[in-house]
Amino acid sequence: MMNSPKHTGSHFLLSAKARTVSVAQIARLSDEDAFETFKQIRWAFTDGEPICPHCGSIECWSFKARRIFKCKSCEKQFSVTSGTIFAGRKLAIRDYLLAIALFVNAHKGISALQLSRDLGVQYKTAFVLAHKLREAIGAEVQSRQLEGEVEVDGAYFGGYVKPKNWKENRVDRRLRRNQNGKRRCVFVIRERDGRTVPVVISSENTASVHAAMAGNIRPGSIVHADENSAYDAMHGLYDMMRINHSEVYSDGVACTNGAEGWFSRLRRAEIGQHHHIAGKYLHAYANEMAFREDHRRQDNGSVLCDVLKRALWHPTSRNWSGYWQGNKQLGEVIIQA
Repeated sequence: MMNSPKHTGSHFLLSAKARTVSVAQIARLSDEDAFETFKQIRWAFTDGEPICPHCGSIECWSFKARRIFKCKSCEKQFSVTSGTIFAGRKLAIRDYLLAIALFVNAHKGISALQLSRDLGVQYKTAFVLAHKLREAIGAEVQSRQLEGEVEVDGAYFGGYVKPKNWKENRVDRRLRRNQNGKRRCVFVIRERDGRTVPVVISSENTASVHAAMAGNIRPGSIVHADENSAYDAMHGLYDMMRINHSEVYSDGVACTNGAEGWFSRLRRAEIGQHHHIAGKYLHAYANEMAFREDHRRQDNGSVLCDVLKRALWHPTSRNWSGYWQGNKQLGEVIIQA
């Protein structure tokens, strides 16, 4: 019998190094283990000892009957999730660890419907929980200042227009006048082999592009872009490298394949997982895909701890707390120009 050829150079996600934690491991945790995990990550600087979120005191009492604390200074009670993205929680702490594990392991994102079925909760609960995680990781994504060699590009998402039945009634759906007004442009800024920042803009015009680049790219950086005339005004601020895609996708000098590769991740998440992304949520999904892209070479255990840390260090959400009870503070995040 002939031996099967050995496959070398397999993708990182297929290797054992990428799997350092599983949903089964977390499901077997006791409530006490999950509680201790939350304590160790939220109060990492005090080795898990509670810090009052109201006054910052480290002198606190604990209760044996309930997993809450009371500050000796201000005498206010708090829990391990008070003042975090999970404030006002209704689920067990272990369920939040399970939710984050499911969220992290879904390479192209996870739909709220699937998350609700896996956790055994209502769709509304899963929808808000997933968006709270996106808000926590998105805060770090949007705080980045990129430098060095950077690629930029824009692509449109959402606003599907169904083609007419008869050929003679069909129009070019790529043109703005033939769209339904719900399409949004995601402008991505991506370092070569580095970090990613997506920005939702009104359209890929000079004013929107300038605002997005000036807010996220340090002056003097080398910027790779296509021949869109919106980038002509950027030559005075950056060292611009232009590529004409009608002739070639990479000429050995300028290239935006990295930015376009990120668009495929967002596109697959939209088509394969969520099927439809409303305009006012587009920035949240774009931030999620930027986070996933930048952590694609890390093991899932490290990414889980990273997401949990950001969730426990992020303040209570003003957009998603009480969302289904009438909180209407959530607005569309878009650069208008």
